[in-house]
Amino acid sequence: MVTSPQGGAACPSTPFDRAEGRIWSGKAEAYAHTYARLCAHLAPALLDAAEVGPDTRVLDVGCGSGTVSAAAAGRGATVHAVDAEHGMVEVARRAVPEAGLCTARLPELPYAANTFDAAVGNFVLNHVGRPRHVMAELRRITRPGGRVAVTIWRSPAAPGQTLIGRAAQAAGLTRPDWLPALAAEDDFPRTPEGLAALLDEAKLLGVECSEVLWEHRCAPEAWWAGAERGIGVIGQVLNSGGAERAAAARQVYDELCAEFRSADGLLALPHAALLAHGRA
Repeated sequence: MVTSPQGGAACPSTPFDRAEGRIWSGKAEAYAHTYARLCAHLAPALLDAAEVGPDTRVLDVGCGSGTVSAAAAGRGATVHAVDAEHGMVEVARRAVPEAGLCTARLPELPYAANTFDAAVGNFVLNHVGRPRHVMAELRRITRPGGRVAVTIWRSPAAPGQTLIGRAAQAAGLTRPDWLPALAAEDDFPRTPEGLAALLDEAKLLGVECSEVLWEHRCAPEAWWAGAERGIGVIGQVLNSGGAERAAAARQVYDELCAEFRSADGLLALPHAALLAHGRA
């Protein structure tokens, strides 16, 4: 078996990984100003599940724009963070200058075994080609008795998550051919039972998994802006058919927003995620 410089098993990238790299390349600033606030909702619960507090040595994997890292630093933890997209690392470095940050692609982390008291990944499992290898790697770099905690989006998705997708479908937009789904042998059920089984398979102990439901409140223009700027799979779908179809999708979107509009004009978008944790 080939190993990385610090002892983790090397794992060739998959077509899914390479597509994710293409999706997120150059998108750090756009993400930070759009969907980062949505993903930040689970940061406190994620850090609680990992028992992150003063002097905890914690690794934030797939750190994005640094929301979880900043929250951990605010608790007095010693924070290290990685992301596969260099631009995300730069944005996170501005947000959390005291953290140790580097560019690294999961599931290969440049750390020795048993380095951290806790490892957290906020929605990163949605963006990796080999989730089982990632969980095994998080266990490897976490000391015995330390905590590992992760979040993912639940499937089936909640209505707020599917709003723009409904509009895109109505406009005849579909997933681009270059954008593969996760390989069947690497996938797992995005249910409490399925995520818990993934952590069990990584030999984490005392695994628990819960569902988190909330309404994300934002202006209709702000919610559209993330996809319009190419964030995530939905951003690729929306921009795959040219300006005319994107405009048609926007027209449908404006109509569908009535389902979620509050009295103050903001959207109240139902979301559903899963939070799982266990001990190394």
